[in-house]
Amino acid sequence: MNDDDLQRLVEFAQIVSAARDAMSDDIVTRLSGAMSEGMTLLDRLTRNQGLMSLLQVLDREDSQNFLIALSRAIHEASQEISATPPAAGGIGCALRVVRDPGILEGLRLLSLIGKHVSDSLREQHRLGG
Repeated sequence: MNDDDLQRLVEFAQIVSAARDAMSDDIVTRLSGAMSEGMTLLDRLTRNQGLMSLLQVLDREDSQNFLIALSRAIHEASQEISATPPAAGGIGCALRVVRDPGILEGLRLLSLIGKHVSDSLREQHRLGG
């Protein structure tokens, strides 16, 4: 063992000693409480079948693509809303809006999501869930 190795070992021992001295009873109690809370939360999350199902669906590539598209759409919509004056309202305004193919696709998307959520809820209820 040369002098450099010995010096590194001394420095490491000093760091460990300083960390041990810094660990007051209060810090240890808070850390153990946080670890306990974290373990309880992790246990609850892993027992939540709905969350586990959602995580499995979100792990699929098509779901990830949908989330990317949704996040971009939220950003674009917030930019567009903040940059344009409020809509005038009325039937004429509504007719102009629904002529936009993007709006119709958005309504179709929301309609399909609503349909599938309703179908799934009915199926769960039918199975006693």
